[in-house]
Amino acid sequence: MSQEIKEVPFEQALKKLETIVENLENGELSLDEALKQYEEGVRLADTCTKRLTEAEKRVEVLMKLDSGKFKTMSFEDEARSTKQESGKKKKTS
Repeated sequence: MSQEIKEVPFEQALKKLETIVENLENGELSLDEALKQYEEGVRLADTCTKRLTEAEKRVEVLMKLDSGKFKTMSFEDEARSTKQESGKKKKTS
């Protein structure tokens, strides 16, 4: 089952996870069925989290340096840099 979950597209895994949560919140499942769905939900959540982490690592922003050269940096680094520059502009204004 775990191998099958890894092959499911992210959006489909997320939708299935949402359905499982609704089923569990509904409270109409037998204990055995609730446990099975809970276990599947945990696997789906883990798969979705891993895929999001992988996607975040792949996101890079191309930044142009003052020298005219280009530099790649992670999305997180770019966001921090933008915040710092924004803070500096406010102080000088």
